[in-house]
Amino acid sequence: MQLLNFPAYDFRVKNKENKILIFDIIRKKFVVLQPEEWVRQHVIRWLIEQKKFPASLINVEKKITINGLTKRYDIVVFTPNGSIELLVECKAYTQRLSQEVFDQVARYNLQIRARYLMLTNGLQHYFCKLDLDEEKYAFLEQIPDFRR
Repeated sequence: MQLLNFPAYDFRVKNKENKILIFDIIRKKFVVLQPEEWVRQHVIRWLIEQKKFPASLINVEKKITINGLTKRYDIVVFTPNGSIELLVECKAYTQRLSQEVFDQVARYNLQIRARYLMLTNGLQHYFCKLDLDEEKYAFLEQIPDFRR
């Protein structure tokens, strides 16, 4: 797989029925290793190991309903009080991060209402802080580390 713009992590992988699988430490199961999953697994490890978010506050690939349509977010990080701190949209490292992709995560966030957004294809990362009352966002160099 492609080297990504994250630290190097030691992942558990296996081959089953001619498919390469990677172990997801949040979902606690092996999943098929596709380019987007490669990015997602790096983000999960980065959130835990570099940003110090407890794994217990991270949720991966859950369904949400937006305008009557069922969608699936990549990663959500909760605060200890249950509000949503961060929404992460992962794309394959082969996909360009376009305005359309940013609009997608912004639409998801109308429902989720996270304080921060992260958009990544593993090579490029974009971070935003949202003012939900003013419906404005500001791009950041980085998201804050976990705060208790």
